[in-house]
Amino acid sequence: MTAPTLHHPVDLEPSLIAPRTYSSRRLQVRLDVAGVISLLIVLLYVLPATLIVPSLTFAGRPALLLALALFAWWLMARLSPQLLMVGPQPLRWACGFYLVSLMLSYMAGLLRGLPSLEANGQNFNVLISVQFIGLVLMAADGIPNWARLRRVLQVFLWSAAFMAVIGLIQSLFEYDVAQHLVVPGLELKSDLADFQMRGANLFRVAGTATHYIEFSTVLAMAVPFGLHFSRFAQTRNTRIMFAALTLIIAAAVPIAISRTGVVALGVAMLIMFIAAWNWRMRYNMLVISIVVIAAMNVLRPGLLGTLKAMFLWVEADPSIEGRTKDYAYIEHWFSQRPWLGRGPGTLIPDLYNIILDNQWAYTLVTCGIIGVVALATLHVTCIVLAIIALRRAATDEDRHLCAALIATQFLAIVVGGTFDSLGFTTFAFTLAALTGLCGAVWRFTHPRRTVRTSTVRRILG
Repeated sequence: MTAPTLHHPVDLEPSLIAPRTYSSRRLQVRLDVAGVISLLIVLLYVLPATLIVPSLTFAGRPALLLALALFAWWLMARLSPQLLMVGPQPLRWACGFYLVSLMLSYMAGLLRGLPSLEANGQNFNVLISVQFIGLVLMAADGIPNWARLRRVLQVFLWSAAFMAVIGLIQSLFEYDVAQHLVVPGLELKSDLADFQMRGANLFRVAGTATHYIEFSTVLAMAVPFGLHFSRFAQTRNTRIMFAALTLIIAAAVPIAISRTGVVALGVAMLIMFIAAWNWRMRYNMLVISIVVIAAMNVLRPGLLGTLKAMFLWVEADPSIEGRTKDYAYIEHWFSQRPWLGRGPGTLIPDLYNIILDNQWAYTLVTCGIIGVVALATLHVTCIVLAIIALRRAATDEDRHLCAALIATQFLAIVVGGTFDSLGFTTFAFTLAALTGLCGAVWRFTHPRRTVRTSTVRRILG
């Protein structure tokens, strides 16, 4: 029998799925939902974000096509006569509300009459949203147990560390390693992010992400989980390994020279400070943070000063001035269509020469009040589910993991006000995976066994 320290006790509970047929959440299979999601995360982080299947849009990234397959898999599981998802899942309702609001805005855009660029933008946005929802639902309903969930998060950490190493090499040697990650059979939809100068003798890097802000925010999302495994991994060597990965990831956040990345990391650490750590852990993290900051000041002189100036002299920053000027258009567009907006994805920079670097404002303009409420409902549902799971959890390890999931949702809410976050697919689909995991931990801690053991049918088992 499996040692009790390795798996959550409910992992060994069977569930009756058909007459005289039981399914164990610890059943070993060749390919399950967790394995597919792990592969998706690797593709999302290891391959450059602009690398797509030929003749497709950015929705043709290999990772996103896999997300579309997950959506189809989830639908087939729901329609199967031997349905395994017998228990409730609140995230299904939140995703349903989000999708309905999107389609209502889509119809409102069609009724308005759209030029070809806006029509293409609508179709692209709907396709990306379906892929997004597919990943959310399969992560929530398909991951079978705590052990597989932790494995997905460990793959996420390794993938984020890979991206961080690419960024550190770019920053230290001013050489773009990402250009060598092009896979035969795929093509670059657009150029990779260049090294944009920022400050004295400093430049911004993006790793394999589309943009510097996206690079820093997705790495900030990984830090709470790195701290989790640094504390709760099974062996001392494994804890040391994850601590090293976490240091690499955290050290790469500021090299993007992005206010948003620093704010994202600060929000994540604040939530962990409040919800997950005792005073000893808080003191240890304070000491480690001071050491890391001192080391970065030595290894990359001027970086911390540049970041400090970016916060102190916000009024003089041209990027901030450009954003605030663009916000003047929001009131005009909102007054025309306040409830359903102009249509998802219809605010085309080539048509209007405007980029709204604010996801909440962008959603308000394109999907209206209903769209904003739907997006907020998705975030709030995840936070509530993770809080419920945290209170139900039987071990410190499970509670700490739930707190990390809560931290990523607050992070996403905050950075949504500083850049158009869902327009960047690496960030958006990282958020989708972590959003689904909030539903999964709620399910794992549910008092009813049929809910805890409910899952999506495996393939190639």
